[in-house]
Amino acid sequence: MEILTHFNYWAAIALAAIGLYAVIARQNMVKKLIGLSLFQTAVFLLFITTGKVAGGTAPILSPDYTLYSNPLPHVLILTAIVVSVSTLAVGLALTITIKRDYGTIEEDDIQAADAKGHGEEAGKT
Repeated sequence: MEILTHFNYWAAIALAAIGLYAVIARQNMVKKLIGLSLFQTAVFLLFITTGKVAGGTAPILSPDYTLYSNPLPHVLILTAIVVSVSTLAVGLALTITIKRDYGTIEEDDIQAADAKGHGEEAGKT
């Protein structure tokens, strides 16, 4: 039953595995971005759950409480979420540009077009 007490770790591992699989195995760029977001969410979940101290309170100095939770992991994850959303937005913008230039968002088709010299013509304009 000790395995069930660490459900948050298993959820983070499952999300990370699904996200990593999507990034590695898929050729569609939008699916890769979704996988990257899942992987980042797994890291966020892992850091947030490890930052919680059982029985700890907010770090407000008071004579009643002696066990405090550290707020630093939560603050760092808030910053990481903002960076994650920004990275996703830039990735989607690049995907739109690639779709406009190449007509596809599949990696194999883009590499085939580059091998035929599509990249040289696009760079001249």
